[in-house]
Amino acid sequence: MEKDKIDYVCFSSIKISEPIISNKTVKSIITIEHLNKKKYNFFIINKYENNLKNDYISLLRMAFCMPLLNYGLFTKKFILDFELSKADLNLLNDLNIVFSRDIFVNKILRRRANYILPNFFPNEKFIEKKDAEPKAKIEPTKVTLDKQLTDKIISNSCGILSSGGKESLLTYCILKELKTNVHPLYINESGGHWRTAISAYNYHKKTEPNTQKIWTNVDRFYNFMLDNLKFIRKDFRKVKADTYPIRLCIFPFYIFSFLPISVEKRIGNLLIGSEFDDQRTVPNYLGINHYFGIYDQHQDFDLRMEKWYNQRIPGLKQWSVARNISGLIVERILTKRYPDFAKFQRSCHSCHFENRKIVPCGICSKCMGVLLFLMANGIDPKIMNFKKKDISSFLKNVESMPLRLDQDEKEHSLYLLSKKKKSLKGGYVEHIEKIHVNKSTCDLQYIPSQFRRKILKIIEEYTDGYCILKNNEWIFKYKKNLIS
Repeated sequence: MEKDKIDYVCFSSIKISEPIISNKTVKSIITIEHLNKKKYNFFIINKYENNLKNDYISLLRMAFCMPLLNYGLFTKKFILDFELSKADLNLLNDLNIVFSRDIFVNKILRRRANYILPNFFPNEKFIEKKDAEPKAKIEPTKVTLDKQLTDKIISNSCGILSSGGKESLLTYCILKELKTNVHPLYINESGGHWRTAISAYNYHKKTEPNTQKIWTNVDRFYNFMLDNLKFIRKDFRKVKADTYPIRLCIFPFYIFSFLPISVEKRIGNLLIGSEFDDQRTVPNYLGINHYFGIYDQHQDFDLRMEKWYNQRIPGLKQWSVARNISGLIVERILTKRYPDFAKFQRSCHSCHFENRKIVPCGICSKCMGVLLFLMANGIDPKIMNFKKKDISSFLKNVESMPLRLDQDEKEHSLYLLSKKKKSLKGGYVEHIEKIHVNKSTCDLQYIPSQFRRKILKIIEEYTDGYCILKNNEWIFKYKKNLIS
């Protein structure tokens, strides 16, 4: 170890076995080998609603590889006990680099929660760009030529990664209004996270025949890994925080878990509830480019996946309905145009049952953001089971609360709310109520042409024109859409 450098490598290898399919279930064994040669196993499992075909084994291999990429900084190699195609390996290598940089910057350098042991705090004076590069080499048993998994895609069919959050619900509602064949796809993680999605899932299950759910224990795997990382506090489960200790990019696992369904149903579009993120410049910390931990919601991720789809599932598109509009506007359209669905929105990660209803905690940063957006839009938060006392407390303390929002969104939302509560202070921010257009982060051209005009026509009803990014500022461009 170099002087003043901290060695974060914990494992000589992380190995994953060939996934075994048994009817509706697929599982692999993940074996971690510590530097002292001690080995521990974890059985990672996905359970589907229908029997799995062995034709999709390559997709399931990729699904089970995705969680491992959170640990590329902490192991010397990933041993894959199966073959990969060239495109598969290239994607894993690319994601390994991005994941490692984001985790090093956003979980180790820019620590937002007290998970890391103090003797592993880095001295930033000695940080170099190479410190953020993955230490792990990916080693499959064999690299094969790329083979198309299907060429029969239905371009008007859409699968939505659904969670009960405002973006995925709005995506469903808009596409359903456009008479699209929509498939809400839910992941039931074995932990408490599922409570957030239950309300929306139950409603979808009653009203939408295409609704499907996968059960997985991937969240238990993440805790298993935390128990074996030498620099993480042993009592990490007791730390109260609104961020995870190490993992960042979780959507790739969901995507590849759903792809067998997508291929089976010939779904031509895969939509993530990726919201607008105001990255006016490429984030850089100590010379290390990163994505603030949200690469899997960035347009760059969609483009990288599209390259892989072209090689393996040609015709499949990955995109977002909500990327061009702020969370304030997402909430506005959902609650005002689709109120029957809005009441099932749950964004709180500490939801709980009360009288057989799922109730948000009302006090976490997620709840604070939802409360602000709802009240700024003139919506009574009780529609989402917020309690009267939490609403009153929010209004009393909103300006001092730790809201995890973009500063412009917070300022403008407070400005709208101040019209009703004069004591609040907020500033008018013009671009928040507009449709954003920027080639590198929110390019409207990536919405497929058969949907683009119709989606924008709906959004235009709730916004105040378009803006483009120029000289690092959002500039009003035009009132109505000029993009066909």
